[in-house]
Amino acid sequence: MEGKIDHYDLTSVLSTLIRVDPLRSLGSGELAFLWIAEILNSGYQEHERERMANKVVQLLGKHYFRKKPAPSINVRPDWIPSLLRFLSLDERLDPPDSTGFIALRVLSTCPGSACLGPTILPILTPTLLPNHRLQGRCLALNVFLRFMSGWFSPEMEKVPTRDLERLVQAVGDPFQFPDLPLQDGKPVDPTGYDPMMATAVLIEFASSNLWQDHLRRSNFTSFEEAVSTKDGKRTALESMLDTASRRPSSEFLSTAAKISVAIQRLEELQCLNTVEVVITWAWTVGVVNPVDHDAWKKIGLDTLQFYQMHGMERLTALEQHVTDTTMKRRHVTFLTGRYKSSHSGSGKARQLLEKVEPQIQSGYHPYLSLSQACQLRRLHQLFGNDPMARMAAAAAAAAVEEVDERAEVLSEHSLSPILLVDWVYCDYP
Repeated sequence: MEGKIDHYDLTSVLSTLIRVDPLRSLGSGELAFLWIAEILNSGYQEHERERMANKVVQLLGKHYFRKKPAPSINVRPDWIPSLLRFLSLDERLDPPDSTGFIALRVLSTCPGSACLGPTILPILTPTLLPNHRLQGRCLALNVFLRFMSGWFSPEMEKVPTRDLERLVQAVGDPFQFPDLPLQDGKPVDPTGYDPMMATAVLIEFASSNLWQDHLRRSNFTSFEEAVSTKDGKRTALESMLDTASRRPSSEFLSTAAKISVAIQRLEELQCLNTVEVVITWAWTVGVVNPVDHDAWKKIGLDTLQFYQMHGMERLTALEQHVTDTTMKRRHVTFLTGRYKSSHSGSGKARQLLEKVEPQIQSGYHPYLSLSQACQLRRLHQLFGNDPMARMAAAAAAAAVEEVDERAEVLSEHSLSPILLVDWVYCDYP
């Protein structure tokens, strides 16, 4: 076709289609992605292919983002490579009427694909820089999140080390953006982007032999400040839980080995507040099987060494998070799934789980309460010879006594998880 039809004529037709918006009647952007692929595979000159594809990307932008706020869009994984090829061409030619920002925006709302990590990395890296011509760092950080599974795929081991380092440097501090809009004189974070989740990916980088050496303390500067308070740590834990939910196959920080490696690397970087978040994640979320004694022996040793080295006064905050009941329902769902599938209860613990399982739907959360009780007991055992731990245990016991008095006037089903702390059922550790 390219030998018979002048590219100027095709470009004019595509410009007309933008006004007509045929994708709207089709209800899908599939046709546009097919056009982009055909154009990029054609025999036209490179700059001609870019100009025609540019028009089709404009059509995609009108189709997907004509409404405000933009609805969630449906992009199939097999459509993504053509968009990546367009961005690569756009980056190389740097046209004055670039629609690269639209392409980046589409990518930022796509479901990520684990197999595209090596392909997207060289395209994403420059767009993350604050001085990039597209000025789309926020969108690029969302792309970094969307394709997080790809950063841990086996294919990434073939990527040159220098390219991995460049990506981490470009991500930098995920909380930092150039020229943020102001509201009441204060910067407003971009809608739809969670810097806590982006930092969670960097924390997992710390647990990976492939990535950990490329991290710098500057990657965690803002996060260190954000998690210096109890509320900040809770928010971080919720974001980490969301991250884990997005990547069930890879099981985010789910083993004692991963947690230990992450703690070691983050300590080397002197990111102590971040280390504390990782330790709190291990103790509160329940991602590591409670009856895996070898795993908890390792986690316990890392925990003990951290607090002995950096201050026992931090221990109170950990205990507060272990017994915290304000985590959202997704934590209960996540924890319940792991208990039910892993048979992590034994003896009396397992009997209790079987007894109360039908009550889950009514809002009664035995898995969470049992986990909290057992983890608190485990924590007290770990620091049992420390005066501060004994004081904490005494305070917890006093709280339980108060709960027992109140429980007499409450029905079983109205009790919150923390009111159900019962040491009898903790036949592990």
